[in-house]
Amino acid sequence: MWENKQLRLQDYNYASEGYYFVTICIKNRESFFGEIRNGIMGLNQYGLIILEKWKWLEKQYSYILLDEFAIMPDHFHGILHINNP
Repeated sequence: MWENKQLRLQDYNYASEGYYFVTICIKNRESFFGEIRNGIMGLNQYGLIILEKWKWLEKQYSYILLDEFAIMPDHFHGILHINNP
């Protein structure tokens, strides 16, 4: 099943303005989001969901700006900026 590690700082307000580096890893490093062929990442249906939902964040929340991101077979990295005056 899913493993949820609590890596958050106890008294930090994660809604505060700033840049956040987000990582999502698949348990047992299973290639869940697609595969790499000839050096190119090919997204499967789950990888496409990750891409869609990542882009959705910026459309849904006017105070979120998306930066660089990468979808790999067994994990996702993304940088987002919360610009909440």
